[in-house]
Amino acid sequence: MKFLKWLLYVVIFLLAVFFIGGALISPTFTVTRSVVIQAPPEKVYPLIANPRAWKQWSVWNQRDPGMAITYSGTESGAGAKWAWKSKSQGNGEMSFTAAEPNRRVAFELFFPDFGTTSRGDLSLQPSGAGTQVTWVMHGDMGGNIAFHWLALMSEKMVGVDFDAGLATLKRVAERPGTE
Repeated sequence: MKFLKWLLYVVIFLLAVFFIGGALISPTFTVTRSVVIQAPPEKVYPLIANPRAWKQWSVWNQRDPGMAITYSGTESGAGAKWAWKSKSQGNGEMSFTAAEPNRRVAFELFFPDFGTTSRGDLSLQPSGAGTQVTWVMHGDMGGNIAFHWLALMSEKMVGVDFDAGLATLKRVAERPGTE
């Protein structure tokens, strides 16, 4: 009986930490990663501005090469859209909301499983003989306290994927003959 009472106290304490802690955690997050690619912006830009090109470098496409993808809108730049369904990577939609050729692509991401929308951009800045690519995403996980914990961990969770994607983008863009 003493053990059950102790266990009940532990469970109550953990629930209090979860709910009170979650209420105190900001629901917003920002993830930023950069890489320098030894290629000019004119070579990198088509790889980020065309949703079809993301299959060459996106870590999520590499984890599930069989994900169902549909494309709509323009082929590249502002107005380009794609949506995916994946058992391992989740479902989502990305719309390119603004584009400055060879400089920047802004996007909006919607994740129906969470009911959240994130925004961000991939920017290109000349760096010596190459291009610095910076990937930024801002999000708000809303009022769900459990999602506040995800916002707290987003830097590590999403940051790892950004690093892997940018490393692959670098390899693809630096390959001879890549357009």
